[in-house]
Amino acid sequence: MKVIASQVRKGNVLEIDGRLYVVLSAENFHPGKGTPVTQVDMRRIGDGVKVSERWKTTESLERAHVEDVEFDYLYEDGEGLHFMNPVNYDQIAVQADVVGDQKVYLQEGMRVYLKIFNDAAVSMELPQRMTVEVLETEPVVKGQTASSSYKPAVCENGLRVMVPPHIGVGTRIVINTADNTYYERAKD
Repeated sequence: MKVIASQVRKGNVLEIDGRLYVVLSAENFHPGKGTPVTQVDMRRIGDGVKVSERWKTTESLERAHVEDVEFDYLYEDGEGLHFMNPVNYDQIAVQADVVGDQKVYLQEGMRVYLKIFNDAAVSMELPQRMTVEVLETEPVVKGQTASSSYKPAVCENGLRVMVPPHIGVGTRIVINTADNTYYERAKD
């Protein structure tokens, strides 16, 4: 399936010169002068080599046909990360490099989508937002405005996030999993 370069997103699988690549990040640049381009960082599925490419935003790219299958995360051991299909209870072991830096979000029983190509998982898609608890942050300072001052916080999964000043230790927050940023205070 053909897509234009500006529509490429993290987790997509592209086919370039007969090889498959998983997109790690994609950014569109629109300079004041010149042609807008899309910068894409990818990992080659065959050997795990990271590649960086730049295309005009209107260039056409070949997106590989992969199947999005729902799985529940079970546990991690020496073989890798184990997932179970909730429909037929089949289990699959996925190497840690396929999951990458998204591993910090995985919680037991969590539902994710694995992109399957030729019976092998090539990438993982998390829910767009996740709720986590703040374990460490600076204390709330009375009278500090919430305008644009953010402070660092460490979450229960070990992730470092910049949060507004009113967020204290023990507060549950919602994080955007795509870019690891604070979204809102959890409503639960």
